[in-house]
Amino acid sequence: MPEMDGYAATRAIRGEGGWLGNVPIVALTASAIKGDREKCRDAGMDDYLSKPVHGHMLEKMLIKWCFKAREVVAGDLSVVV
Repeated sequence: MPEMDGYAATRAIRGEGGWLGNVPIVALTASAIKGDREKCRDAGMDDYLSKPVHGHMLEKMLIKWCFKAREVVAGDLSVVV
């Protein structure tokens, strides 16, 4: 991103609080250097995928976190699901 990277974007989203602060964030990165997963987690991301991403990997990740996102949103009575 030209204005901010994914780490800064994640910190900004997490800083919002409420249901938005709990939305699952999955890193999708071309970088697969040792320590990148931990760097993503330290920034507040929930999970990590490195490229190349294969269909089954993406499907598994979407299933895992989409259901989690529904639980987060459904838990906030001010949000219509």
